[in-house]
Order: sequence, then C-alpha cells, then structure tokens
Amino acid sequence: MPLKKKKIKKVRTKKSIKKIIKKRPLKKKTLKRTLKKSKTKPKAKPKIKENVIGLITHYFPKVRAAVIKLKAPLSVGDSIKIKGHTTDFTQVISSMQIDRVPITNAKKGDEIGLLVNSRVRQHDKVCKQ
Repeated sequence: MPLKKKKIKKVRTKKSIKKIIKKRPLKKKTLKRTLKKSKTKPKAKPKIKENVIGLITHYFPKVRAAVIKLKAPLSVGDSIKIKGHTTDFTQVISSMQIDRVPITNAKKGDEIGLLVNSRVRQHDKVCKQ
C-alpha cells in the first residue's frame, strides 16, 4: 500500500497574493466590489450640541403633563425645546410642580411635573433656549 502524501498548506503573504492577482484577471463583479470598498464616504456635518437640561421620564396623556429629570436648573418663564424621535417643539414653561406642589424654580436632580403643549415620549431630550 502506497503512502499518502500530506497536503501542505502554503502560507500566503501579501507578495504571493499580489502575484496571483497579476496572473489571473479579476472578474467584473469582484472588481466592482473592490472599487466600492475603496471609495471614501463623505464626512458628515458636525452636529451642533444643544444645551440639554433634562430627560422625559414619563408622560400623562389625559392631563398633558410630563415628568422631567433635570440635569440643570429651570424656572417658570424659561423657553424650552423638547426633541425626540417623533417629537420636536418649543414652548414657554407656564407651570411646574414637585409632588403636586406648584413651584417657580427647580434645581439639578429634581424630578418635576410640567404641562406640555404636545405629546412627548420617554427619553426625549429637553433643551433650554
């Protein structure tokens, strides 16, 4: 019985791959793929960072009120912008509450109740204008 020869896999280096590519012409599909990969994508415009002062944690649709966890102080009369996936509007704060008690100023870390003009959703951002 003859001995079987073991197949030895050659380790391909960049040089050997380049030689193979030079010997064999590339197919059209392969050429198109390599050209697509080599193209650079246009750079995106830098986003303007807004002054985020809080996040919406809950919304009560019957009373049209939102609960906001504040990251910065806020007071009645300030103009805010609420922005989210489907939400984008501005309004002036007319009333705020903490534990059903009306307040005029709220500090960082407070969870306040706020009357809103339109529907909002959880995780919408609240920015000061």
